[in-house]
Amino acid sequence: MSDARYAVGIDLGTTHCALSYVDLDHSEWDQVAQEMMPVPQLTGPGSVAALPLLPSFLYLPHPDELAIADLVLPWGNTGDRILGEMARSIGARTPIRLVSSAKSWLCHPGIDRRSAVLPPGAPEAEVPRLSPYEASVRYLEHLRDAWNYAHPYHDLAHQEVTVTVPASFDPAARELTAEAAQAVGFQHLVLLEEPQAALYSWIHDSAGKWRDQVRVGDIILVIDVGGGTTDLSLIAVTEREGALELTRVAVGEHILLGGDNMDLALAHLVKGKLAAAGTDLDHWQVQALTHGCRQAKEALLVDPDLEAVPIVVPSRGTRLIDRSIRTELRGEEIRRTLVEGFFPEVPVSARPAARARTALTKLGLPYAQDAAVTRHLAAFLGIQIGATEDLSGFGPAGDGSFLHPTAVLFNGGVFKANLLAERVMKVLNDWLTTDGAPPARLLVGGDLDLSVARGASYYGYVRRGKGVRIRGGTARSYYVGVESATPAVPGLEPRIHALCLAPFGMEEGTQAEIPPQEFGLVVAEQVRFRFFGSSVRREDQVGDLLDDWSAAEVEELEEIEAYLPAQTRAPGEVVPVHLRASVTEVGTLLLEAMPLDGPEHWKVEFNVRNPAGE
Repeated sequence: MSDARYAVGIDLGTTHCALSYVDLDHSEWDQVAQEMMPVPQLTGPGSVAALPLLPSFLYLPHPDELAIADLVLPWGNTGDRILGEMARSIGARTPIRLVSSAKSWLCHPGIDRRSAVLPPGAPEAEVPRLSPYEASVRYLEHLRDAWNYAHPYHDLAHQEVTVTVPASFDPAARELTAEAAQAVGFQHLVLLEEPQAALYSWIHDSAGKWRDQVRVGDIILVIDVGGGTTDLSLIAVTEREGALELTRVAVGEHILLGGDNMDLALAHLVKGKLAAAGTDLDHWQVQALTHGCRQAKEALLVDPDLEAVPIVVPSRGTRLIDRSIRTELRGEEIRRTLVEGFFPEVPVSARPAARARTALTKLGLPYAQDAAVTRHLAAFLGIQIGATEDLSGFGPAGDGSFLHPTAVLFNGGVFKANLLAERVMKVLNDWLTTDGAPPARLLVGGDLDLSVARGASYYGYVRRGKGVRIRGGTARSYYVGVESATPAVPGLEPRIHALCLAPFGMEEGTQAEIPPQEFGLVVAEQVRFRFFGSSVRREDQVGDLLDDWSAAEVEELEEIEAYLPAQTRAPGEVVPVHLRASVTEVGTLLLEAMPLDGPEHWKVEFNVRNPAGE
């Protein structure tokens, strides 16, 4: 542990970023000195304001669009990129130059996340591009510079920094997030799952009274619906040596479904209204309309007394004012579209619908095919029915058809709309009643925009042994594929076994030696590693070799291509090796191979098409 003055929490969100901090020199167990840092940012040409949130938007202006003096921040010029509130507002008028949802692109397994693909579809000759990874670096740079400007004697590079990620982020996305944070100089870094951060924030806000609201045997369901993702987690309340303890027992799959989808739904609703009135919009106008619908949605959902919000769609021509299209979005339209479209009342037996995919598709985010959050929730609780069976104080699932939460904590800006949270509670409690279980209690948290950042900074305080810690470790069991030695048979692929590297819940900063087995590593030529993950196989231990599994149990993750150099070996030589796996301090996975007959040492990290071999 470092001698840092502050524990800093950064919510690197899909639609907003936020920064919170705890003064470690002036915090005691019963009183934590925690603050939110307002983030200076451009709100218009030459206009700077410190706002509670930094919108996760990055605008790439034309060289002649703005003067250099228009882009000056307190710590200097922004260069050729604009971040934050001004980027969001100006980008709504010119979406062809706007980078948004970079966090969702960062976890897209179908692209090279280091390649310049954003904004998607923008003409390369007219608009500069950047990668999802670079966009993440830019947001972190802005937060670093804002912090250092406000705290000139306590450089952020030397503080204890916790950056949050979705619980469902794959290892590659976690690694890229950690690498982006290290690229801007953070020397003491850890990653924390967002649902856990939300629960830490709830614990802190309870001022020590959280133990009065939960008891041993409780199962807390954290439902986090943010701008780009839906994250579902289960945290059990257990007991150790007479004290209550929190243990994360399950994490849902990565569901690319959130506020972005809702904005698109509203945009297509308005587009249909305009088409019925004889006005057709092109692709880029629909993108501008989507940003306008986001702002209207936020206004109408927060203020139920507001009946309608005007929306202006800019023209693609030169006479913008004369040719702009004006319409409005009504509160009743929003409530009907969002409540019934994204949170329908369904039975607990419902499952997300899947449709046949078109063979050819444009580059885009792999959104969930089913927009109903409640169906995804039903599937999650159904598959996790046995998640708590091995915990002290919890019995078998019994005759129930799904795991029964006893308490619910909401997180994410979507739930700032009370009617959406109320719908989810109604649907969940209807399921529980039908299954003969008592209704779940609602745990009231703090500001849904700030809770993740606040929880992250509090976690930095907790890591010093000064508060209650949620036991978690890896959110899944992880495996590497091992190919069988099979004679060549036309049309028959070699059989693949799955070797368990990290069991569910393996703690950060720990390593595991694989029990001695016969493994061979192909070196000195290009090879591929196939990795797998499971959120339901909790009984597997390090070294277990799976011969067969179902797609519902184990899913294949992104493979990694690597060249493992070996100066004294022939290309393609199979080297007998001993394996070791570890979970790093920042929560990423590392596989190491040591030969039985030489000094070489190879390692493979989940770092997206750029694995290291040494």
